[in-house]
Amino acid sequence: MQTVTRKKLKNDSTISRREYLKTISLGITGLTLGTLGSQFSACDGLNTKERPNILIMVADDAGWRDVGFHDSEINTPNIDELTKTGVELDQFYVCPTCSPTRASLLTGRFASRFGILGPIAMRSKLTLSGDTVTLAELLRRNGYATAITGKWHLGLRPECGPNQYGFEYAYGYLHGQIDQYTHIYKNGDQSWHRNGEFIEEEGHATDLIANEAIRYIKEIRDKSKPFFLYVTFSVPHYPLQEEEKWVEPYNIIVNESRRVFAASVTHMDYVVGQLVKILEEENLRKNTLVVFVSDNGGQENWFPTFEYNGKHGPNDRLGDNRPLRDWKGSLYEGGIRVPALVNWPDKLKPRKVDQVMHAVDIYPTITALAGVSLLPDMNIEGENMWQTILRKKPLTERTLYWRTNNQYALRKGDWKLVHTGGTLDEGRDELFDLSDDPNETRDVAKDNPEIVKSLFAELVKQAEKDVL
Repeated sequence: MQTVTRKKLKNDSTISRREYLKTISLGITGLTLGTLGSQFSACDGLNTKERPNILIMVADDAGWRDVGFHDSEINTPNIDELTKTGVELDQFYVCPTCSPTRASLLTGRFASRFGILGPIAMRSKLTLSGDTVTLAELLRRNGYATAITGKWHLGLRPECGPNQYGFEYAYGYLHGQIDQYTHIYKNGDQSWHRNGEFIEEEGHATDLIANEAIRYIKEIRDKSKPFFLYVTFSVPHYPLQEEEKWVEPYNIIVNESRRVFAASVTHMDYVVGQLVKILEEENLRKNTLVVFVSDNGGQENWFPTFEYNGKHGPNDRLGDNRPLRDWKGSLYEGGIRVPALVNWPDKLKPRKVDQVMHAVDIYPTITALAGVSLLPDMNIEGENMWQTILRKKPLTERTLYWRTNNQYALRKGDWKLVHTGGTLDEGRDELFDLSDDPNETRDVAKDNPEIVKSLFAELVKQAEKDVL
């Protein structure tokens, strides 16, 4: 097998990217109205006066069967309503853990291109490269007001927080998890902040994140501009801490951990409803694209060692990814295929879309809707999926790539190759035909050696592009 060597970060395109940003600094300087208009005409008749507001909401560790529209025992009436009146993305993929998904969503590139293979751990200095043009940065440079309320997890210190990557307004926490009430990280580090300044507040993180998003929509933002608001919840990630009013409806669930997990999802669903309500009250609903996804599949359980000084856990049962295989952290379907939807009144008709999509597609899809041009040297790996979401474009075959510290995976069409091993020189290969076996119960590698060989060669090419 071919050896994939570790490579240093290359900044070959840094100068051209920065020059590009200078040409589009603020508003539409450097981009003619004609350019914007042509972008909108490709997006079903939108024009420059209809640039949509964008609201992206991300759940933390909600599994495939942790939402009502996937027949869960958990009640999510507000998310279900967004699905019922919008477009359900039935084959939407992310990464198996939080930091990589967030990197992919905000850059339009596979997270391993930045060396991000898993959650950015405590005291780590890992972050996005300094010249990264995030979705927030590009929209900000093109006249959008940009904000995040909630979890960042792409840099654990204020100097590599969201304000450094295009978010004009930032509130929430920098780390990957927090105590829901003290807002302290598992090892005691401060994390809760407003625009990079650590603060202390009272309240459950779910409520605070949503309330700040509501305040941003009503009061904080520059109302002369469209907005990009990225709301990233802290639940249902552990530690699980919910008031009895959220837990009591689930007393029918025997397992205590699962009961509180369900309560945290319903609590999140409630504030999703509050966010939609404020859009309606502010007469913004019809011109706001709403996206909801989970950052990875559900986690099976949690048995803490040092975290939170033993204050929380253990939890023997958390998420539910059935019928998909495996859990958060895995490159089998249960770790990377998640509940997802888009909703935009009058623009999208209710339907379920089977097109294979990935978090990297959010970047080019939204920038196209915003009338923002992309340059080839930005190396965007996602695709603009808007016409497919509208069902004005047929389904297309996709090639998607994932990498963690101990697994690689490649999906091409309906074939999926999973390589388990720390490098491509060691470990084992499994092949699945997802059209016939979406739950990955049958490894057909031995019956299809040529397909394995072809997909593995593609896997090697993808891995060579990574920065590690």
